Amino acid sequence: MSGTRGPPGEEEEHRTMRKWRANPWAVLVTLSLGFFMTLLDLTIVNIAIPDMMDGLGASLGQTLWTVSGYALTLSALIITASRLGDLRGPRNLFAVGLAVFTLASLACGLAPTPTALIAARVVQGLGAALLTPQTMTLIVAVFPAERRGTAMGIWGMVAGLATLSGPTLGGFLVSALDWRWIFLVNLPIGVAALVLTFLVVPDIRPGRAHRFDLPGVLLSTGALFCIAFGLQEGESYHWGAGIRALLAAGAALAAGFLLHQRRRQAGEPLVPFALFHDRNFTAMTALVGLVSVAMLGLVLPFNLYLQSVLHLSAMKAGLVLAPSSLVSMTVGPFAGRLADRIGGKSLLLFGLTCYTAGIITIAVIASPASAWYAFVPATLLTGLGVGCIIAPMSTEAMRFVPRHLAGAASGINNTVRQIGSVVGAAAVGALLESRLAAEIATGKTYAAAFTATLHTTVILPVAVLIAGALVCLLLRPRPAPTAAAPADGKQTAAAG
Repeated sequence: MSGTRGPPGEEEEHRTMRKWRANPWAVLVTLSLGFFMTLLDLTIVNIAIPDMMDGLGASLGQTLWTVSGYALTLSALIITASRLGDLRGPRNLFAVGLAVFTLASLACGLAPTPTALIAARVVQGLGAALLTPQTMTLIVAVFPAERRGTAMGIWGMVAGLATLSGPTLGGFLVSALDWRWIFLVNLPIGVAALVLTFLVVPDIRPGRAHRFDLPGVLLSTGALFCIAFGLQEGESYHWGAGIRALLAAGAALAAGFLLHQRRRQAGEPLVPFALFHDRNFTAMTALVGLVSVAMLGLVLPFNLYLQSVLHLSAMKAGLVLAPSSLVSMTVGPFAGRLADRIGGKSLLLFGLTCYTAGIITIAVIASPASAWYAFVPATLLTGLGVGCIIAPMSTEAMRFVPRHLAGAASGINNTVRQIGSVVGAAAVGALLESRLAAEIATGKTYAAAFTATLHTTVILPVAVLIAGALVCLLLRPRPAPTAAAPADGKQTAAAG
C-alpha cells in the first residue's frame, strides 16, 4: 500500500540514497570516473606500442590503428550519442556506454591477434561515444549556474589528467604486469562507475519529445569516417587516387551534412547553429580540437623516442612524463576557480605559452644520448600549461549554454575534441613514418634518425598551439551569468 511505511532501517537507507542522489558532487565523481577511462584509453596505448608489436606480431601501422580506430569511432558517433541522450535520457546512455566500454576492455585484454584487438578497440570507441557527451549534459543539469564553473573546471582537470597520466600508468602496468593490463585495469573502474550511476545519478529527462535525425546521423558519420580513415592510411597508400577520392568524399559528405542541418534549424538539428552565435563557445570549441591535436602530436613521438632511442623501459618512460600529470592535476582545480574570477583568456594564453615552451625544450634537449632526467623541467612546464588550459577551456565553452542546448553543445565540443585526436594521431603517424624512412635513407643510425624525426614532428604541436593562442584572442568578457543566461528548456527528473 502506498501509505505504508517500511521498517526504520529501510527508511534510513532510502533517506541516504536520496541524499546521495541529490548531491551534485557525488554525481560529478561518478561521471568523472567514466569520462576518465575514455580519455585515458586515448593515450595509455601509446606507451605499450612496442610491447604490443612484439606480443601480437603486429606492424607499426596495425598498432597505430589501435589508437586511431578507437578515436575514429568515438568522434564519428559522439553527435549521434548526444542526441540519443536527449531521446532516452543521459543517465541511461551513460550507463549503456559504461557497460559496452567495460566489456570491450575485457575483449581488448584477451585479444589474440592484431585484428581482434583493433575490432575490440572499435567497440570500446562505441561505448566511449555513448557515455562521453552525457557527462557535460548531466553536469549542466545538476549544478546551479553559480557552481557550474567550478564543476566544469574539475571535469576539465579530469580530462587533462587522463590524457597526461596515460603514459605513466601504462608504463607501470606494462613493466610490472603485461601490456594487456592497460585494458584490464578498466574493469574494476567500469563496474564501480556503473553501480554508482544507478545509486547517485538522477534520471534527467527532457520535458518534451525529441525526434531522431537519421539522415543527419548518416551524413556526419560517413563524413568523419572517410576523412579520418583517409588521413590515417594516406601514407600507407602513398596518398594515391583512392585516398584522395576518400578525402574528397568526406568533404562532400560534410558539406551535405551542413546543408541538411541548415534546413533543420527550425526543428531539432543535431548541430544547432545558434550555439555558434556565442563567440566564446565557438572559439573554445576550436581550441578543444587544436589542443587535442597538440597532445597527440607530442605524446606519441616522445614516448617512442624514450623507449626506442634512450632504451627506457615502459615504466621509466612513463615516469619521465609523471611530473606533467602531477602538476596538471594540482593546477587544474585552481585554474577552474581562477577562471571564474578573472576570466579564462589570460589563463589560457599563459597555459598555451607554457605548453609550447615545454615542447620546444623537449626538442632542444633530445639527442641520441640524452639523460632521462634532463627532460623533467620540460615535462613540469607542459603539465603547468595543460593545467591552465583544460579547465578554463571547458568552463568557458559551457558556462552560458542554455540547458536545453547542453546535449547538443556537449556533442559538438566532444566531437571536435575527438576529431582533433584523430587528426593528431593520423598526422603525427604519417610524419613519423615518412620522416623516419627519409632519415634512415641518408645512412644515419636508427637512434640518430629517430631523434631527427622527433625534431621535425614537434613542429606540428607547436604550430597548432600558436594557432590556439590566436583563437584565444577572439575571447571577449561575458556578462554575469544571472544577467545573461536565457530561459532554459524545461527538464524533469524521472524516478531513478
